[in-house]
Order: sequence, then structure tokens, then C-alpha cells
Amino acid sequence: MSTVQAQPAPLVEEAPVSLWRDAWYRLKRNRLAIFGLGVIILLAFVALFGPYLTPYDFLSQDLEARNQAPSLAHLFGTDDLGRDVFSRVVYGTRTAFVVAVVVTAIALVIGTVLGAVAGFFGNPFDRVIMWLTDVTMSVPNLLLVVVINASLKTPIAQWMEARYLETLNPFYRETVWIDFLLVFGSMALISWPPYARLVRAQVLSIRSRPYITAAQALGLSNRIILMRYVIPNALGPLIVAVSAGLGTAMVLESAFSFLGVGVNPPTPSWGNMISDGLRVWQHYPHLLAAPAAVLGLASVAFSFLGDGLNDALNPRGSK
Repeated sequence: MSTVQAQPAPLVEEAPVSLWRDAWYRLKRNRLAIFGLGVIILLAFVALFGPYLTPYDFLSQDLEARNQAPSLAHLFGTDDLGRDVFSRVVYGTRTAFVVAVVVTAIALVIGTVLGAVAGFFGNPFDRVIMWLTDVTMSVPNLLLVVVINASLKTPIAQWMEARYLETLNPFYRETVWIDFLLVFGSMALISWPPYARLVRAQVLSIRSRPYITAAQALGLSNRIILMRYVIPNALGPLIVAVSAGLGTAMVLESAFSFLGVGVNPPTPSWGNMISDGLRVWQHYPHLLAAPAAVLGLASVAFSFLGDGLNDALNPRGSK
């Protein structure tokens, strides 16, 4: 009687473990983080396409419809010049996102480069860069922004006016570019130190690991080691910091515009809209409530997403 030998069960290959796949799985289980991500995606869509979908131009005035309460014709009401508040809030979303993304990108590049150099090469680079970081963080943010705006805005405006008289190019009459230039520059100057400190701390813990020693033994240049091995392994905490930095940049831009040293009218900004609404909020509360509510929602969304990313990318630290 012949016996049938049992065939061995086929081996099932398990999917390779991926840090980013596991992080996304943990992030999806965080309802508050997903809510924040959804709100941010919605605001980003509004920033990109909202101004093309609004029923009114954000500069269009109708003096016969001044200070109207919210209605079907004007969802957020109108201001003292008859401008549609909903259209201005939508365009203010674009202003907030442009400032937040550009400022965070500039600060991230500066902070990453300086932090990586300080952590990887050590003294004297470390001493000089950390001294510069401490000096920058010791200067009050508002004072630095006011000094930059007060000292540079008038000379730049005069230079643009001179270029307009020479070329008659209407571009040089668009003073909004001066506001954006000064906002980008001043906010980037006060936003890069936290990134530099974070990257430096990460690089200090990474540079002594065996794969870095192996790369140095193979004769790879310091630039290649930094770009290929050091900085990519420091991305986890940096992504969390960027998420929080975007929300902080939005709030800072609104705060500076509120104080008159940011984006100035007629360009809509949540900050200058809140400043205008604060003067008449007792009689027309919708002028204050609409931009303040959107700014608060954006800030909370970035906070939820930042906390969720921290838990997803650093599960041990969140326990």
C-alpha cells in the first residue's frame, strides 16, 4: 500500500515592514488627526480654487449694501464698504496659505542646513550656529518684525516708484508685493531656530551610528553622507515640526496683519479683517466672527494633525 507524502505548505511571503505604512495606519486610527487633515485639505482647496468660485470679487464695493447681516445673497454678510465678507474670507485663506507655506519652506531650509552642519561637524560650526540661534530666539518676534518693516518698507517703496517712473510698468505700482516680501523675510528670520535645534539634536544622535561610520570608511564625502543618510533619518520629528509650524505661521501672519505690520488692505487677510471687525463688533459681530472662526478652525486643525503625526511617527514617545 503506497503512502502519499504530505506536501509542505507553500511559504507565504509577508509584506515588508514599512515605517511610513505603519505610521499611516496609526494616523488613520486617530480621529482627531483625520479631522484636522480633512479641514486642512478643504482649506487648501479653498485657497487654490475658492476665489474662482465665489459669487463676488473681493474688492467689489456696493455702498447700498453696507453692513448687511449674513443672508443667502451674502453668506457672511457685508462690511462697511459693501464688500462680500465670504469672498474676502475665501481670498484671505489663499493669503494665509501662501504665507504659511513659503515662510515654513524658507525657515525649514535654513534650519535644516544650519542644524545639520552644527550637529555633524561640531565645533567651531556648532558653537557659532547655536550662538546665532540663541540670539535670534532672544529677540522679541514683534519687535524684530516692526524694525524690519519700518526700516525697509519705505526704501523699497521708493525704489519701486522710481522703477515705475522709468518703465511705466504697472507691476511696480503693486505695493502688495512689498508686504509679502517683508512678511516672508521677517517671519522666516524668526521661524528657523526651532528647526535648527531639532535637526541638530537628531543629527547628534545619528552621526555615531554604525551605518554612518561605514559610509565614512567607504570614503563617501560629508555632503553625500548628510544628504543620503543623516537628513532622511531625521525626517520623522521634522515632519511633525513642519505641521505645527504651518499653523503657527498662519497665526503669526494674522497677528502681524492685525497689528498693521503684515499684509495691509486692500489685500484680504484674516488678521486685518479681524482688526477691522474688532472696532465695530458690538454693532456688526459678523465682521469679527467670520474671519476669527476660520482662523481658529485652521489653528485647531493643524494642532490635531501635529499631535496625530507625533503619535504615528513616534509611538514609543506617545505611550
